[in-house]
Amino acid sequence: MQVLGIDIGGSGIKGALVNTDDGELVSERIRIETPPGFNIDAVTETIAALVDEFGYKGPVGVGFPAAVADGVVLTPPTAHHVSGWVGQSVNEKFSAATACHVMVLNDADAAGLAEMRYGAGQGIDGVVITVTLGTGVGGGLFMDGRLVPNLEIGKLFLASHEDVVEQYMAGRIKKDHGLKWYEYGERLNEFCLHIEHVFSPQLIIIGGGVSKKHKKFLSEDQLLRTRIVPAELRNQAGIAGAAIWAAGAGQ
Repeated sequence: MQVLGIDIGGSGIKGALVNTDDGELVSERIRIETPPGFNIDAVTETIAALVDEFGYKGPVGVGFPAAVADGVVLTPPTAHHVSGWVGQSVNEKFSAATACHVMVLNDADAAGLAEMRYGAGQGIDGVVITVTLGTGVGGGLFMDGRLVPNLEIGKLFLASHEDVVEQYMAGRIKKDHGLKWYEYGERLNEFCLHIEHVFSPQLIIIGGGVSKKHKKFLSEDQLLRTRIVPAELRNQAGIAGAAIWAAGAGQ
């Protein structure tokens, strides 16, 4: 089955057709700049324009940078603390604009779904935590392969730090603070030790843009009990996971 997946990011809204049998992108990935200010109407128009670029009619999955339940936005979008989103049924709004059946979920949940189905989490039972390091810190929680949505792991506090973890070890923090890889790795390890203590997962999967440099800061034996591995799908994960959600395979 081929389904259009869309990933809404801070700088770009990206989409591609996905073969939901194997997670492969079967079209060119198209990217449109995210509207400045992240206004709800402007973002909706951009999604409609992206769907039009594909000439597509069918189910559409959208990964969105906020907590989403039953297609309704629960929290302000990450890195876009703008009004107008909370309480909105984006399933309905995006569906009306595109004339397609659109299903929206949290973007980190979308990436996690793809990793669990096609990537590093395949076949892993018990508790698995997927972590997406980018503008913020996203997380997916899975039990026996099934998604427990809206973990919002980036909003946790560490005892040693006075702000939420996405202000301490998001992917952008390394550049913003001029951290060396080992310094960034120490922050990530502190966070993962906390996750291990709270959730006792079988596996932690580290994704996001910095995961392609995982050999510089990640070791599979750095935690006390939990195996920690890099994501396999990386930038493809959000689009593929959104398509899974729309196809009904992620529910």
